[in-house]
Amino acid sequence: MDQSASGFLKEAIRLAVENVESGNGGPFGAVVVKDGKIIARGMNQVTHTNDPTAHAEIIAIREACAVLNSFQLTGCEIYSSCEPCPMCLGAIYWARPDKLYYAGSKEDAASMHFDDQFIYEEMALPVEQRKLFTRQMMREEAGEAFQKWSKSPLKKEY
Repeated sequence: MDQSASGFLKEAIRLAVENVESGNGGPFGAVVVKDGKIIARGMNQVTHTNDPTAHAEIIAIREACAVLNSFQLTGCEIYSSCEPCPMCLGAIYWARPDKLYYAGSKEDAASMHFDDQFIYEEMALPVEQRKLFTRQMMREEAGEAFQKWSKSPLKKEY
């Protein structure tokens, strides 16, 4: 069924509302569209699955990649009920869809006590100023994997 961008966003919002009503997770839904058709849907399942990465966009991206048998979503569009959090936005960039549409804003999420803004702010800080203790160690030893990757005939570029 072909739909407009607003129709796809309505479906993402419907999934978010359904998710809240079912008690399965937070108020977030997402769909992935290719050639005018929804190929994947996702709803936030963080509390339902005890998986902090089970955000609606991540679930939808995983499902779409399985459907397409690809690790990239070239030629696809992602529709999300809310502006993606930093993790989801990173995953969306890695998946390489052509377009991203969203309804609610990160400010809307913050008003409901989702801590996206805190993460955005932390990411902008130098590592030594972040609230999460972080220390780089063994950089030279880790370089071996990169050296092997650069020479590997088995690698798939992405």
